[in-house]
Amino acid sequence: MPVKKRVVVHFSGFEPLSTEDHFNRYQRSAQQTAAVWDARFDLSPLQDRRFTVTGEGAGWRTESVIHLFDHNALIRSLRGCGPAVEIARGFRAFGAAAFVEGGLWSFIRAAWRFSVFFVFPFLYMAACLALMTAVALLPVLLGLSALHLLWSVPIGLLLFRQVLLPLMERLHTRALFANWQMAVKVARENDALFNGWIETHVEALKAAFAEEADEYLITSHSMGSNLAVQVVGKILEREPGFFAGRKVIFATLGGAALQCALLKCAGPMRRRVRLIAECEAITWIDVQSLTDIINFYKAEVPAACGHRDVAQPHLIRLRFKHVLSAEHYRRIKRDFLRVHRQYVLGPSRRGNFDFTLFTAGPFEAMEFTGFTDDRLPDLARFERLETAA
Repeated sequence: MPVKKRVVVHFSGFEPLSTEDHFNRYQRSAQQTAAVWDARFDLSPLQDRRFTVTGEGAGWRTESVIHLFDHNALIRSLRGCGPAVEIARGFRAFGAAAFVEGGLWSFIRAAWRFSVFFVFPFLYMAACLALMTAVALLPVLLGLSALHLLWSVPIGLLLFRQVLLPLMERLHTRALFANWQMAVKVARENDALFNGWIETHVEALKAAFAEEADEYLITSHSMGSNLAVQVVGKILEREPGFFAGRKVIFATLGGAALQCALLKCAGPMRRRVRLIAECEAITWIDVQSLTDIINFYKAEVPAACGHRDVAQPHLIRLRFKHVLSAEHYRRIKRDFLRVHRQYVLGPSRRGNFDFTLFTAGPFEAMEFTGFTDDRLPDLARFERLETAA
C-alpha cells in the first residue's frame, strides 16, 4: 500500500541559503522528478518553515508535510567578518580539528578520501599566502635594497586580493574554512549561539512530530547530519520513549556526522549516535556515493564511533552518473561541492534513489534500501494494486 501521510523534518547542509532558498530548490527538484517519473508533485506555499507536498500518480496519492531546518544564521555568524579574520579563524579551526582533537588521523582511518577534502583548502590557502609573501619579499630575496619593498609589498597584496581570493571563491576555500569552524563548535558544544540553535530545534522537531502520520522521516544532508544527531540524540537523552509508537526513519544523505563525532571532544555526540542506533522506533538509513569525496564512503557511523555492538545503518549506494544525463554529469563531476549537493537535487533520469520520491512519493522509506540499478522503484505497482482491488 502507498504511504498516505508523511511528516518530514529536513536538516539542510552547509550552504548560505535561506529557508526560502531551500524551498525553491525543493520545488525545482520536484519538477524534475515529476518529469522523470511521470508523476505530479504540488507544493503549498512556504509558511513558518513548512510546506505540504501532494504527490500523485496512477493508483497513489501521498501528502507529505516538510519542515525545513536550515542553519543559515549560523553560517552568517561565521562569515560576517573580513578575509583576514576569516582566514585566521579557519586556520585555528584546522589546528584544533586536525591535531588538538585528533581529527586528521581519525578521518584517514574512517575514510581516507574525506581526509583529502579536509586538508585541501588549508594547503591551498597556505600556498596562496606563500606566493603572496614571496612576491612581497622578492627584492629582499634577490638581495636588493629594502626600499624596493615599497612597490613589491603592494603588488603582493594586490595579487592576493585581485587574483588569488577570486580563485579561492571558485574553489569554495573560505566557505570550507567556515565549515570547519562550525564542525569544532558543534563537537565541543561550547558556543552559545550554536547550542541555542540546537535547543530551539529540539522543540521544533518535537512539535513537528505531534502531527499524525504513517511515516516520519528525519532527513539530513552533509553538515546537517551533525546537527540532526545532536537534536535527535538530546531528545532521546531527555525523553527515551518520545519516538515510541511511530515509524521513524533517520536518513543521512552524504552524511558527514563523523566530521564532528570523530573529534576527541565529541564524547557526548558519540553517545547520542549510540542512542539513535539503539532506539527501536528509529531505523537509520545512510545514503552514500563513491563519487562524493565529502561523505564517509563505506563507513558505518555507529561502528566508527566505537559502537559496533548496535544495529548499523542500512546503506543506499547512489551512482550520480546513473541519475544524470551524460552531459549534466560531465559538467559537475569536477566540482566536488556541486557533486555533494546532488543527493538533494533533481535527477535527469530514473535511478535507485531520488530525494523528492523519497520524501514525497508513495514508497515507504525502507523500500529504497532494496532498490538498485537493476531494480528501480516501480510506481506502476500501485496502479496494478488498485486495479486488483
